[in-house]
Amino acid sequence: MQVSINTADPRPLYLQIMDEVRRALVLGTLVPEDPLPSVRQLASDLRVNPNTVAQAYRELERTGIVYVRRGQGTFVAAVHPNGNERQALARGVAERALIDAHRNGIGAEELIDAIRDAADAHPTRTPGEHA
Repeated sequence: MQVSINTADPRPLYLQIMDEVRRALVLGTLVPEDPLPSVRQLASDLRVNPNTVAQAYRELERTGIVYVRRGQGTFVAAVHPNGNERQALARGVAERALIDAHRNGIGAEELIDAIRDAADAHPTRTPGEHA
């Protein structure tokens, strides 16, 4: 699993890590019973404090997305990403775009129009994406 964080993103790092795990589930790059990197390994890879990764993993466990096998690590739970997961992912993307747009003096309607124009200019879609 490839996790990336954006230091320019105003969201806390642990939330970015959680979003990356959720995204991997929705895209199918993570499936039930897959192991997640150890807290130390991911913290080292991302160059963040291990407590940040541990916090993300705890929250993911609390929400039932992952579970811990003592002495073995953290694994993806038997969850099946459904429309709600995809919808939550899309909403997060939309909220971040809207915040960035407002920062640049662009209103919601103007942003929506720009997204539609960009989609028309790049008509390729990923599997499972609706027109």
